[in-house]
Amino acid sequence: MSHCSGYSDPSSFAEDGPEVLDEEGTQEDLEYKLKGFIDLTLDKSAKTRQAALEGIKNILASKMLYEFILERRMTLTDSIERCLKKGKGDEQRAAAALASVLCIQLGPGIESEEVLKTLGPILKKIICDGTASIQARQTCATCFAVCCFIATDDITELYSTLQCLENIFTKSYLKENDTNVVCSTPTTALHISSLLVWTLLLTICPINEVKKKLEVHFHKLPSLLSSDDVNMRIAAGESLALLFELARGIESDFFYEDMESLTQMLRALATDGTKHRAKVDKRKQRSVFRDILRAVEERDFPTETVKFGPERMYIDCWVKKHTYDTFKEVLGSGMQYHLQSNEFLRNVFELGPPVMLDAATLKTMKISRFERHLYNSAAFKARTKARSKCRDKRADVGEFF
Repeated sequence: MSHCSGYSDPSSFAEDGPEVLDEEGTQEDLEYKLKGFIDLTLDKSAKTRQAALEGIKNILASKMLYEFILERRMTLTDSIERCLKKGKGDEQRAAAALASVLCIQLGPGIESEEVLKTLGPILKKIICDGTASIQARQTCATCFAVCCFIATDDITELYSTLQCLENIFTKSYLKENDTNVVCSTPTTALHISSLLVWTLLLTICPINEVKKKLEVHFHKLPSLLSSDDVNMRIAAGESLALLFELARGIESDFFYEDMESLTQMLRALATDGTKHRAKVDKRKQRSVFRDILRAVEERDFPTETVKFGPERMYIDCWVKKHTYDTFKEVLGSGMQYHLQSNEFLRNVFELGPPVMLDAATLKTMKISRFERHLYNSAAFKARTKARSKCRDKRADVGEFF
């Protein structure tokens, strides 16, 4: 009875984060819940189907269940296909999000190719459907590109996906005779998502195709830097930094004709003090554009470190950063677990085979919440004591003079 109550109301489980699953759910419990959720994707209620899709996605984002998924991939694919075709808005979004994680679980190979072959045309149709929910179209665009990144072995399919995404985000480009600011519209969020995943797919294209895309977009992308939407400005800036990195990887002496005007725009955004913009947006924008300006002007990238388990990964280029950000958006807090256990992601980031740790080692590495609280309290007391001593010294010096 307790098991039945665990999945009879999928909305209660869908709210649990992947971290809860990772710590508390045994493999058997998770598989049992998965079976229940898969059955509920056939429910008459759209809310129940949506919650079931989200429940499956949360489990797959938090745990590697390759064998279980492999046996049921056709059933899962059929459920996703049905929800994409017959569902609306949130249900389509949940189905597309699940499709992305399903392909990440399966990795490259014939199984994920079949998933993409079945779902690709439907995803493409929703992306291009002006009457569909913007959020659903956004998630479908991300899903389509991520599945293509993982599964496609057909270069013509890759080019077709790129073209589909281009047809979306290029609608935000300024027209040739238009010198105004790019104004945000209800579809701007879709254009941003399409641009970001288009850039991801460009990183796996052959050199000749990259050159063609650079010729077309290098002189049009800067127009998006004048958008009144901060997220569009940042997406355009990061895409430009990545395009410069790709171009210089192909030709070390790559020359960009409008470099002076571009760097002026980037510098203005890196020091933006426009009063009508929100402080949070300006702070976020300035931080990102300082890095983008360094990349374009000095070919420099501020290395970031990502820690997961006993390992750490260094993100030392825009291609790696963009790939990491995309998969983190799909997997959420499950990204760290997949970096440790998912062979596909480990290959993408050149991490080698998964590090095998026994239960005893894992237990010694794990700090309980109470121990962490004690450690933080001790550190806080030590800092307070050090500051007090420093203040006392300053007071003594002041009295002496």
